[in-house]
Amino acid sequence: MKYERIRNLREDKDLTQTDIAKYLHISQRTYSRYENDERAIPTEILSLLADFHNTSTDYLIERTDVKKAYPVSQKRAKRKATSL
Repeated sequence: MKYERIRNLREDKDLTQTDIAKYLHISQRTYSRYENDERAIPTEILSLLADFHNTSTDYLIERTDVKKAYPVSQKRAKRKATSL
C-alpha cells in the first residue's frame, strides 16, 4: 500500500520529509521509506501522524474518505496533556 495521503497532507502544509521526521523523532530516510511503502509504518507512528494532521488513521491508510479526526478518549487526552 502506498501512503499517498500521508505525502499529500505533508505537501499541503509545505513541509519536508525532514520536518515530519523531526516531529516523529526518526530519520528522514526512515520516514521516506514509510511514504514509499518500503517499510511498514508502526501503529504508534501512524497514530502520531494522524494526530499531527488532525485526521484518523483510517483516513491515512485509505479505509475511509472522511478526513475528520475521531474524538479523543479521556485516557489519551490525559496522556497528551502530561507530555506537553
